[in-house]
This record gives sequence, C-alpha cells and structure tokens, in this order.
Amino acid sequence: MPEAVIFDIDGTLLDSVDLHAQAWQEAFRHFGHEIPFDKIRSQIGKGGDQLLPVFLSPAELKEKGKTIEEYRGRLFKEKYLPGVKPFPGVRELFLKIKANGQQVALASSAKGDELKDFERIAHIEDLVEVETSSADAKRSKPHPDIFEAALDRLGKKFRREQAIVVGDSPHDAEAAKRAGLATVGVRCGGFPESALWEAGCVAIYDGPEDLLSQYEKSPLARQAKAHTPTSS
Repeated sequence: MPEAVIFDIDGTLLDSVDLHAQAWQEAFRHFGHEIPFDKIRSQIGKGGDQLLPVFLSPAELKEKGKTIEEYRGRLFKEKYLPGVKPFPGVRELFLKIKANGQQVALASSAKGDELKDFERIAHIEDLVEVETSSADAKRSKPHPDIFEAALDRLGKKFRREQAIVVGDSPHDAEAAKRAGLATVGVRCGGFPESALWEAGCVAIYDGPEDLLSQYEKSPLARQAKAHTPTSS
C-alpha cells in the first residue's frame, strides 16, 4: 500500500480547468493576443513558466510575459475564483486515505495564496499534511520539480515507491514519471483518456467519487507499479 498519495488540484479535485483557460484567454486578449480557447485549455496544468512560451515568441515573452502572468493571476482571483467548485467525493476520499494511515500531499502549479483558496473550496484544509506550490519549484509541470519538492517534504527517509500521484492531465503524469512516481489519472479534468494512457497513467477513474468507490481495488490501496492499463 502506498504510504502517501500526492494530488494535483485543478481538474483533479476542483472543477477549474475551463475557468483557468478562460482567464488566460482573457489575459492574452487584453495584451493583444487572440488565442483559441481549446489551445489554451490543452496547456492547463502547466504553470505560467511553461504555458506562456507556447503562445509567445521569445521577444514577446521577455517584453510582457511576467506582466501577462500577473494580470492573469489578479483576473482569476477577482473574476473566476468564485466559480470554482469541488468535484463530488473529494473530502470523503481524503478521509478514506487518512483512515488507512496514509499521508495526503498536494503538488500544484498554483501560487501559494491560490493554493490556500483551493484547499478552502475543496474543504480539505484540515486534511492536508504536505503541500507544494509554484514557489517550491523552479520549473512547473511537466517538469518533475513540484513532485520532487513534495517528496522532500514527506521526509528524507521517504522512498519514491511509497508514493503515488493522482492527476487529471498528461502534464501531471509526465512530471510524475520523471520523478519516478506512478500516476492514477482522472477524467474529470476533461483531458482525453488516450492522452492520459500515453503519458503513463497506470489506471484511470472518472473522478474523486469514482476513485473512492473503487478504492480497495485501486492502485492507491496497493503497492503502485506499472501494469497492463485498465479503465474503470
């Protein structure tokens, strides 16, 4: 049984992917860049350091990348954050994990203040033992930095095979794989299931509620290792 479960937040615990994409699209538009929603949405899960270079030239990135990212942060908090809701079963899943004697960790590309807002919205403030935000990682997903930081905070004696990641995007699975961690995927973030398998997920569920209902049969309840992909 894994001793710790490391969760992504956006699209995994919270129904927020579309809202993040809308905020980015509005921010880009404000600075003169009209970018299709679907193209931006496919990049959600990355931090601004990895998302902005997809849409801006090196010169544009140097000139206004930081300004766009800061504008997006304010815009999201003021306009879009009130619309963020938790997926069903989030708190109950966390309670189940803790009842089994496992640790709960969060590894998000969100800023520190956003992370606290997200924990409050998900009703899990009292259940999280370890958390890492963008401030703890030099590079955001799909780089492994955020998961490496979570492992460090779990303790120096903590081994990688004792943890498993739960995430909704290929970026989560790619980052986890680079950190030597297995990933359980969830469909609730809206990313294609084929992309989750391709990125290396060892199992896929509809969302937190589905994962909770099948917990005893899931990789969360047994030693995580690569196996023939199965879909619930």
